[in-house]
Amino acid sequence: MQWQASHFIEYALAQRALKLGEFKLKSGRISPYFFNAGVFYSGQALTQLGHFYAHAIHRSGIAFDTLFGPAYKGIPLVCATAISLQQNFGLDKLWCFNRKEAKSHGEGGMLVGTALNGRVLIIDDVISAGTAIRNAVDIINQHNAEAVAAVIAFDRQERGVGAQASTLEIKQQFGLEVLSIARLTDLVAHVQQQPEYADFLTKLQHYQRQYGIAVS
Repeated sequence: MQWQASHFIEYALAQRALKLGEFKLKSGRISPYFFNAGVFYSGQALTQLGHFYAHAIHRSGIAFDTLFGPAYKGIPLVCATAISLQQNFGLDKLWCFNRKEAKSHGEGGMLVGTALNGRVLIIDDVISAGTAIRNAVDIINQHNAEAVAAVIAFDRQERGVGAQASTLEIKQQFGLEVLSIARLTDLVAHVQQQPEYADFLTKLQHYQRQYGIAVS
């Protein structure tokens, strides 16, 4: 497990953005853990989260022009990421997010921030089946821009609409890499090293076998 992934898991657990227990997902699956980026709701927490995203992007070397945050979770994430990229790496990147419903007054339209131009990097919180990223790609394509990659905080490493991993389906369908700060395998590795989480280890491993993907 990379240092950044380990540090992020510890931070997310401490902030209770990552919880262990029993949770019903949108898919109907019963999960022994849940990740909610909306819990990073203080200035300090959101600043730190933005740093995690910025470091992951900088380390990846991805070339892009615009950051896009899908509504609603992606809105604070894309703002925090843009600020951190400028502060930590001197990368002053344009950003925007979409509205769920078109605005009929004022400037109108579906986007807030810059126009979607050039190479677009999607910033989102988590991937399960990959629905949110697919929707984001549709929006980007409608504006004649190019989605080059997506960066998420947590990859659940689950199957998508078929038998393959959601990230692989996204790559095959759109040619889009999905990068993550941390993954389910990182959470399992962390829990294995923490005696206080011993009761959850079996549940995590069972869920991984039932819904997860084979990882090297």
